[in-house]
Amino acid sequence: MVEGNETLKDSRTAYEEALDALSLLIVNRRRCDKSGDRFELMFEYVKMLDLEESMLQMKVIHVAGTKGKGSTCTFTESILRNYGFHTGLFTSPHLIDIRERFRLDGVDISEEKFLTYFWWCYNRLKEKTSEDVPMPHLFRFLALLAFKIFSDEQVDVAILEVGLGGTFDATNVVQAPVVCGIASLGYDHMELLGNTLGEIASEKAGIFKHGAPAFTVFQPDEAMRVLRDKASQLDVQLTTVSPLDPELLHGRKLGLEGEHQYLNAGLAIALSSTWLHRAGHSELSYVEQNRSLPEQFIEGLTTASFEGRAQIVPDKYIDVESPDDLVFYLDGAHSPESMEACGRWFSAAIRHNQPGNLNQSEDNATSSNKLQGYDNDEARKKSVQVLLFNCMSVRDPQLLLPPLIKMCANNGVNFKKALFVPNTSVFNKVGTHGLPETNGQVDLSWQFHLRRVWEKENTMQCVKGNDSKGTGVVLQEESEKSEVGGKNCENSTVFSSLPMAIKWLRDSVLQQNRSVRLQVLVTGSLHLVGDVLKLIK
Repeated sequence: MVEGNETLKDSRTAYEEALDALSLLIVNRRRCDKSGDRFELMFEYVKMLDLEESMLQMKVIHVAGTKGKGSTCTFTESILRNYGFHTGLFTSPHLIDIRERFRLDGVDISEEKFLTYFWWCYNRLKEKTSEDVPMPHLFRFLALLAFKIFSDEQVDVAILEVGLGGTFDATNVVQAPVVCGIASLGYDHMELLGNTLGEIASEKAGIFKHGAPAFTVFQPDEAMRVLRDKASQLDVQLTTVSPLDPELLHGRKLGLEGEHQYLNAGLAIALSSTWLHRAGHSELSYVEQNRSLPEQFIEGLTTASFEGRAQIVPDKYIDVESPDDLVFYLDGAHSPESMEACGRWFSAAIRHNQPGNLNQSEDNATSSNKLQGYDNDEARKKSVQVLLFNCMSVRDPQLLLPPLIKMCANNGVNFKKALFVPNTSVFNKVGTHGLPETNGQVDLSWQFHLRRVWEKENTMQCVKGNDSKGTGVVLQEESEKSEVGGKNCENSTVFSSLPMAIKWLRDSVLQQNRSVRLQVLVTGSLHLVGDVLKLIK
């Protein structure tokens, strides 16, 4: 028994040691600059790790885009896994644990395998790098680690999500992908990718390779022109795909929630069918498959899962028997277009996810018993919508918040309260340790700026001190410690830490004697979504 505990302790220490080593590779907040930050070094690193030959043999699906690329990769992996292929999936960022970025057959890589591959790559690069060819920064190292994992694990297919842009992204060291995809394009990372959709599209199209067909979804005219020009220059066959027709699922639903996911699913179908065809596993082309779907496609699309994207999590801390009193709706939207899609999903979700139906993992009998147990008081509970928000300072909240507010308002959803918090995760530390307590002064200037933008866009609600639904619910007043300085608005507040905001939400439910049901939309940042998941799960 003691020996087992010591082993567990040693394992945990070894993992944390690896994470500390990873943190040393974080050189700044940016993954690259406009010039590519010596992108050619990636080829040197590949040589150092003896990965040249295996990467040429690797059957890669490469996906770029502003929004939806991670979901597209997730759908694609799930489809091909359901065909029985040994799959490798590399995505970013992670929400809770760095190992989420590396999935083998749909499962995060084990801690044991991660440590083995990590230290092999880290030590080899430490040994061979120099002042002229320094250690790769974090994202480049993670991409190299993914290549090593997928090579040694001998995956049948490697699905790679571009981290940022395309041309100078670490994943673009791949020279012979089987097929490429460009998900929806929009305005994001403009300080690196350009200020117009044309400039952004040019960077994303940097993943196109001669001889590899490419697919994209319907794009704004400016972006589409650039994608077509880039494809023509490289003699790449570029095809625009339509969203998936829901009827092709025969009454089943996509594994990822939201109307926008049908667009991503359509792209995933094109990528998967083309990979199957070009890899010699199917005589059918994409064009021949787009009017009906094989069972493996349907199963893959309907069972795919991707945390932090249109995810609903009841807070069981309140009451295991009645978790619907506080429900978190999490979506890592962080661009104007994705915020609009997030608002559309949230509005539909709170209509369709009635109390007792939120835990999709429960069997029908359990759900039925819970519904029968709901009394009239439960049915009379008033639902109140609360926004929990933060975004990175490189993004413009004046572009993010209005689409969300407008979309929700158009669907009859008005937030009773908006809470603004700093992220608990920090850019210069990789780790899975427990969330730290907030000690000393916290710089909340950015959160106060976010609140001012919110108040400007939501002026009428702040003046009235109520939402348009007239719920008549008064949430508990924040203590002086909740908000640090500044004028308080009845419809918004700034908390100095995320744990304090979560505690306030839980206390609000309890102090209302369970007469309210709080529906909390968490959005604006995948880092915030991950921090919330750490606390509530």
